[in-house]
Parts: sequence; C-alpha cells; structure tokens
Amino acid sequence: MMLEIARYEAERRISGSVIIAVGLAAFAALFIAITPEIIGEVDYEAMLEDLPPAFSSAFGLESFDSLAGILAGEFYTLGWILLMGLYMAYSAGSTIAGDVERDRMDMLLSNPVSRSSVVLEKYLSLLVPIVVVNVVVGAVIYVGAQVVDDPIPLFDVIAVHALSVPYLLCCAAIGLLASAAMEREGSAQRASMGVIFSLYMIEALVTETDFGWLGVVSPSRYFDTNDILVHGTYDLVGAVILLEASALLVVASLLVFQRRDI
Repeated sequence: MMLEIARYEAERRISGSVIIAVGLAAFAALFIAITPEIIGEVDYEAMLEDLPPAFSSAFGLESFDSLAGILAGEFYTLGWILLMGLYMAYSAGSTIAGDVERDRMDMLLSNPVSRSSVVLEKYLSLLVPIVVVNVVVGAVIYVGAQVVDDPIPLFDVIAVHALSVPYLLCCAAIGLLASAAMEREGSAQRASMGVIFSLYMIEALVTETDFGWLGVVSPSRYFDTNDILVHGTYDLVGAVILLEASALLVVASLLVFQRRDI
C-alpha cells in the first residue's frame, strides 16, 4: 500500500513530537513571562554596542527593545535554528542506519517495496515533529505575546514558523544522507549533528568578516528570525534555496542507499 511506511513511521513519531512541543512551548511561555521585566531593567542596546560583532552574529543578537526582538535573538536562534536543527538531523540519522543495524531493513525490503520508497517515506515521516512543534509553539508565542501586552503580528508568527519548515527539512535531509551512508545509527546521528553545528558556527563566525562567502553552505544563512520578527521581511528566495538543497540531499541519499550492501 502506498505510503504505508510513512504512515507507520509517522505514528511512531507522534508521542516524541508532542513531548518536544510541550517542552518548547513551556520554555517559550516562561520566556515570554519574564521578558517584560527584563526589558524594563536591562539596557540591552548599550550592552550590544560593547559586544564583538561576531558574538552578536553568532547568537542572533540584534534588537532587545521588544519581545519580538528578544524572541528572535534568543529563543528562536537557540531553540529553533540550533536545537531543533540538531534534533531533526539526529532523528533523521536513525531512519536508515537504525533499521540496517538492527537487521530490520532486510525484512522490510523483502516486501514489494523499493529502496527509493523506503528512503522517501521515512523522510516524509519527519514532517510530523516539524508540523507538531511549529503549530503548538507558534500558538503559545502568539497568545503569550498578547497576554503580556507586547503583541507580535499574527502574520509574522505564522511566517517565522512556516519559513522554519524548509530549514528543518534541510537539516533532516543532512541526517538522512548520513543515515543512508553509514553502518551504525549512532555514527550517523553524531555525524549529522556535527555537520549542523559546524555549519551554524561557520555562518555565525564569518558573517562579519572577509570570509563571509563561506557561509553560503550553511542552512542557517537562509533563515533569519530577526528579519522576520524585527523587520517584518520574509526571505522567500532563501526558503526556495533550502528546499532545493533538501531535494538534492534526498536524491543523494537515494543514490547512496541504492548502491550500498546491506
């Protein structure tokens, strides 16, 4: 049956996705609750002027005079670009290598299903945590901002979460490629997380230097939460680039998996 593997894998991911969504939503709610007091007591703008540009760039520190600016610079930079990116790469790292290591892949491929279908459907199942976490946390962010009387435009909240989808799909595609190429699940997970973290740091550290062009290989270059929440601008071209990169990585995963012995 079509998409049977995707349906099975998606169901397995629901409980974990809900746990992560609740955890991040609780963190976001706490963040929103204490932010008005922080804005009133700390002169962040003066602090930012004293920080090295590379440090500010590394942590997305751009504006701290509003809830939107603080969320963009701290919660979304760390919670979404870094932690969710690492989580998606880690999750994808187990998709193929995990079944191969546990000798489940032979049983799966003994059914009338192609290797390409296995890879594609396992990748599609990764949409579950992406959608669940984005919907739950996005709702908490929007409502919480209204409660503390520092509202964020609804369209901006929708945009930051919608535009995070191509970014997270790209991180997942990096993990998928590692999983298709490596024998051990743990190795694939560590390698994919290492790649995401390294690319993030490269982009963060070279942005304000003469070597800024090196950052073009980093997915985080094409998803800027400050642009969305602080400036109200949306990088649709960046989203397309991330989707194209994801497609290429998935194709590469298909080719690698089709050629490897199990």
